[in-house]
Order: sequence, then structure tokens, then C-alpha cells
Amino acid sequence: MEKKIEESKLFTPYKLGNVTLRNRTIRSAAFESMGKDFGPTQQLKDYHVSVARGGVGMTTLAYAAVNRSGLSFNKQLWLRPEIVPELKDITDAIHAEGAAVGIQIGHCGNMTHWSTAGCFPVGASTGFNLYSPTFVRGMRRDECEAFAKDFGKAVYTAHEAGFDSVEVHAGHGYLISQFLSPYTNHRRDEYGGSLENRMRFMKMCLSEVMEAAAKTGTAVLVKHNMEDGFKRGIQIPESIEIAKEIEKFGVDGIVLTSGFVSKAPMAVMRGRIPTKTMSYYMPWSSWPQKIVVNLFGNQMIKQYDFEECYFLENAKKFRAALKGPLVYVGGLVSREGIEKVLDAGFEMVQMARALVNDPAFVNKLKEGDMATRSGCDHRDYCMARMYSVDMQCCHNCKEHIPDKIWKELAKIK
Repeated sequence: MEKKIEESKLFTPYKLGNVTLRNRTIRSAAFESMGKDFGPTQQLKDYHVSVARGGVGMTTLAYAAVNRSGLSFNKQLWLRPEIVPELKDITDAIHAEGAAVGIQIGHCGNMTHWSTAGCFPVGASTGFNLYSPTFVRGMRRDECEAFAKDFGKAVYTAHEAGFDSVEVHAGHGYLISQFLSPYTNHRRDEYGGSLENRMRFMKMCLSEVMEAAAKTGTAVLVKHNMEDGFKRGIQIPESIEIAKEIEKFGVDGIVLTSGFVSKAPMAVMRGRIPTKTMSYYMPWSSWPQKIVVNLFGNQMIKQYDFEECYFLENAKKFRAALKGPLVYVGGLVSREGIEKVLDAGFEMVQMARALVNDPAFVNKLKEGDMATRSGCDHRDYCMARMYSVDMQCCHNCKEHIPDKIWKELAKIK
């Protein structure tokens, strides 16, 4: 018997910590690349307000570094008191549209640069990150303690700026993930080796975050890798154990994801990244990377075919092992796919590309029927230009897109 749309829980309210979302949808913390000088812009505000106006339950500002050393790009946010008034202007405008608003907090670790971080890049271990590319220094013990406290301070700052929730980024090969993964953690002290040791920094950060959240009434989500996406990284059995530790902190939800930006980036997003398009938008100041990506991008970046709900089968293993609320993210482009996820026992769903294509997608889901589908066709033009320009859908881009780019996109479709 076909499910009736009125039987769905998609458009029922959900209590996330102290805030009640009007429905179960969240705009995921996919990097907008709409900041400037580590602060917000009118463009960033306009985009998130459009998503809020489009019906989403909560929208999330992405990639806010907890300290200066965590910055990889000029367009990222650095969550600090100096930008609170500008952030408050954004959160007030989003609340006026009836949506809640969160901010993702994290640290880029070995993917930072001297020019943005203001110091020699640091990570879980000393080494060289080919993705950046840069040499990296392993963090000292006192830095581990200080950075954990910075995560807590970020919660206070987010609360002052009017955010309802924070999402701690513990996946995708960023700093917390670098400590968790045996691929990037080669330490021989109490922060390395066994899983218990590799979880130590994450637990320190979550302790500070939850203490601050309890005092401010801020909801807490944690983005967590189900798997890193390659043999030497975290696999599902170990990841479930990490998720159980996260759950013990009493977080308001775990966002289940996968992939490692510096090793398996398309394991995060899926689809076939248009590498020549990526090279086209890279600035000439990064000419060595620009040339390498143009010539060898397809060989360097493992490609994945896109399929709807691509993380669902793995996510179900976590649903079976965990008791607390879980947020599903990954390949949601239709009402049918969203219903499948909610029916599998997930409390909330996150989307990004569908809301880049159409900020009003959630309202269209509500007004439509079970056949309602996003206009996103997963050619990942938005991803190809994301770090160099901003996140824009090729179907909405107001600037001229050269014919050679359309030819590459046509091959991917």
C-alpha cells in the first residue's frame, strides 16, 4: 500500500535541545564559500535567509574555525567576538523567516596554510599534506588542551550571536577526525595508538562543548565519519564504537557521514567531479595545483557514481547500534528518498545540493506529492567552484559559464 503524504513525519515539529524545529529538514553545513576576511558577508546572509524562507527547519552556516590556526580559506568564518554583531544580523533574519539556525564549528588541522592560519600548520601528527600542499607539525599536549577549550569558547560565542545549535565537525579528515583516524594519527603518546587514545582529543573537545552548551541552552550535533573511505582509515566497526562514545555525552544528534577531504573527497559527496571546471576556477596564484588538476585530476581524485540515499545502508548499521537521535545526510533529492530515510528510524535529514539548486525545495516538497524531486542533476559544478569562488548551481549561475565547461558537464550528466 502506497504511503499517504499526510502520514509522513517529515513536516512534524522536532525538539532539538531547547529549540523546536518546524519540520525535520536541515540545510547541511556544506561550505558556502561566501565569507570574506574570515567574517560573514551580505551574500552569506542572503543565501541562508533564502533557504529559511524556502521552508527548511534549520539552516547551518558552515566551517567556522574555533581559532585562527584552524583556517584554510579567507572565505571561512573564524568564530570570534569581533564578528558577533554581523552574525547576529544573520541569525535574526533567519529566525524572522521561521527557521532555526546552527553553525558548524571545527578546525581544519593539517589542511590549513600559513597565510590563513597565521602559523605553521598543525595536525594530529607531523608530516606533509599533499592536498594543501603543506608541511604540518604535530600538536603539542598543551595545544591539545587549549584547542579543546577553544571548542567550548566557540559555543559561548555562537550563543551570543543568536545560534540555536552548533555542529561539531568530527569527520571528513578535519582536526578531530585526524586524531581519530589511524591514517593521520601516528602519535606515540596518550593521543595515539589505541582507539581509546585516538578518541582522547575528541572527548576533550566534546566535554568542553557540552559544558558550554548546558550553560547556554545550545543544542549540539556532531558530524561523524561512518568510514573514511579507504583501507588505512576508520572502518565501520571501529566507527560504531566511536559513535557510542559520542552518544554518552548526551548530544542532541549525530550526523552520519563518510569520506576524507585530503584522501577521498568524493566519498563525501559522490558524483563525478568536473576536474577541468575545478581547474578553470582555481586562481593563477595557485598555478601548480591548477595545472596538475587540469591534467591529472581524474586520476588523482577517485570518482563515484551518484545514487540517491548513498549512505543509507551503512547508516542503518549505526541506527541498529545506537539509541540516541541520528541525522541522515547523503544524496537526498526527492520526497521518496527522504521518506525512506525517515521510515528507517532517523529523526532528521540534512541536504545541501538540493538547496543550492533551489532554496525553496522544502516548500515545494510540502506543496507537492511523493513524486516531488529536486532539479539538481549532480554534475557537481557547485563543488568544482566551491573553494575558489562560491557555491553556485550551474543552472542558477548569473555569470557566464564558458562553452568548454558546459561540454565537460554534459559528459557527466
